[in-house]
Amino acid sequence: MIIDKLYEECNKKSPICVGLDTKIEYLPKFLREEDTSVSEKIFTFNKMIIDNTSDLVACFKVQIAFYEALGIEGLKAYSKTVKYIREKGKIVIGDIKRGDISSTAKAYADAHFSGDFEVDIITVNPYMGVDSISPYEDYMKNDDKALFMLIHTSNKSSKDFQELEVSGEKLYMKVAEKCKTWGENSIGESGFNRIGGVVGLTFPEEFLEIKKECPNTFFLIPGYGAQGGKGKDIKEIFKGGVCGVINSSRGIITAHKGKSEDEDFVKYTREAVISMKDDLIG
Repeated sequence: MIIDKLYEECNKKSPICVGLDTKIEYLPKFLREEDTSVSEKIFTFNKMIIDNTSDLVACFKVQIAFYEALGIEGLKAYSKTVKYIREKGKIVIGDIKRGDISSTAKAYADAHFSGDFEVDIITVNPYMGVDSISPYEDYMKNDDKALFMLIHTSNKSSKDFQELEVSGEKLYMKVAEKCKTWGENSIGESGFNRIGGVVGLTFPEEFLEIKKECPNTFFLIPGYGAQGGKGKDIKEIFKGGVCGVINSSRGIITAHKGKSEDEDFVKYTREAVISMKDDLIG
């Protein structure tokens, strides 16, 4: 099962997920000035980061919005990036946050679990109910695909809806219960199932509440670093063992800014990952 492999990678290397939320302005000067296409510039930047951090991290997450914003050239870079990660034997999460009726969800499944944009795990929004989740099951039957569904996100305004009370319970806990129920028949050797949850490190108390409700759920954890999440928070959450991957995007892929605009920029990328690893697990 892919979640078992992810759990194993977390324990072998570190529970770090590098977020490739790449923008043109993040590229060092030598790449921005190269006489190549936008897609080649973006891919070269991503490839250099992947090559210089893959031995330290559990996985990579590629947020598709940053590539869609660049049109066809951006989507070419997205496709090449996710293919390259998988060719290296690493796990890639497609951060697409799709959520729609079953017929549309089936098309999203086809688009992101096969073809040019194929990844190992995708993020989904469950707020349209089980109809928006079940179409992915066909791809998950072979245990080489998985989902991370939104439970309690890291942004401040997540409280607008996710913390509303529904029948005496916070809405995010209702979603957590569904996450547990929908994945309970697919528990792997690691003790985790193939429907994981997205919970922000910016809400550590709520995270512990969700973890208690969902002991077999593996988590994708945003909010570390730039958004305020700290290593001490994850150490509390990881008492008893690793139960998720912690994503960092800007803190890693822009670590070279103000230090290098040349090919040695990846030295600072790698240093940022090592520093994060030390903060998380010491």
